[in-house]
Amino acid sequence: MSVQATEETPSGEVELAGLIGPELAGLVGEVRSRLAGRWGGTSLLASMCGHALTSAGKLFRPVLLLESALAVGGDPHRVLPAAVGAESGHVASLVHDDIIDGDDTRRGRPTVHAAYGGGSAIVAGDALIFDLFAGLAECHRAGAPADRVVAALALVSRCGIDLCRGQSLEAEFCTSGRFDHDTYLRMVRLKTAALFRAACECGALLAGGDLRHVVALGRYAQHLGVAFQIRDDLLPYQGSAGKPDTSDVRNGRITLPVIIAHRTGDAADRVVIETALSGVGDPDAARASLASVLDRTGAVAATARWARHYVGLAIAALGALPDTASRDRLRGYAAAAVDRDL
Repeated sequence: MSVQATEETPSGEVELAGLIGPELAGLVGEVRSRLAGRWGGTSLLASMCGHALTSAGKLFRPVLLLESALAVGGDPHRVLPAAVGAESGHVASLVHDDIIDGDDTRRGRPTVHAAYGGGSAIVAGDALIFDLFAGLAECHRAGAPADRVVAALALVSRCGIDLCRGQSLEAEFCTSGRFDHDTYLRMVRLKTAALFRAACECGALLAGGDLRHVVALGRYAQHLGVAFQIRDDLLPYQGSAGKPDTSDVRNGRITLPVIIAHRTGDAADRVVIETALSGVGDPDAARASLASVLDRTGAVAATARWARHYVGLAIAALGALPDTASRDRLRGYAAAAVDRDL
């Protein structure tokens, strides 16, 4: 199994080429190399995990983890195993999401459950979650103090539970029929921002950062995760989603552009929106009709403004960090996360 960079940025991913500094370029290559060799062998489990990791994107979360270590003046080599584990944990969430959503493709390839079956894919996702924790524990051998490793394990456990709470809240939200902005934001902070927060806080914590810097990076990651998800919410309606662009419609997903269109549109627009998300009829036609309403009501532009608002909050949180090249690059990653395809 090999994990290789693709010539084109997968839709929904952040293009990091040109943003990563020389201090990290080799380490990011090492993360990719370790992921490539982590699930060697010919067993079913190795094949499934290899299949999932082969479609890995630009390693955004590992980069954030490594950069956070540098931003607090730490040695990024100490946190390298955690960076590898961060990608495993992220990919695990995608494997399980694809099963829940019934999506058969991701980034142009069959999903794990489409290729190997649902039951086996659940096991592969579980294995990748445990690989996340194995990476954290391995940081002790890489030089991270034991108390910091224990604290990082506790932190990631809490973030993982938050992710599950967010996934469960999303299921409730989508069946509620309520187009509520506050509920949406609470769900996104839990489901999406949790892994961003885990990456940044772990990088700083394991590298020996002061508590105030760990907290600042956690705030940065929280706002960045919200901005990232808001931007992702637009992709299915712009033909650039990494998953099938009918997935949100098929699953009746209430996202921010839909909420804005429902609030600002007229009665006829609301009927179109509710019908499109009902699961009745052709998904492609439903997506097209919904995309038309989003454009007509100005919801697309309004959603983009919200994404940039949260990027601004993320960048402001970095003000508590020392003035370093890593802090500047973290600013750049935040801007790239929402400017993709806009």
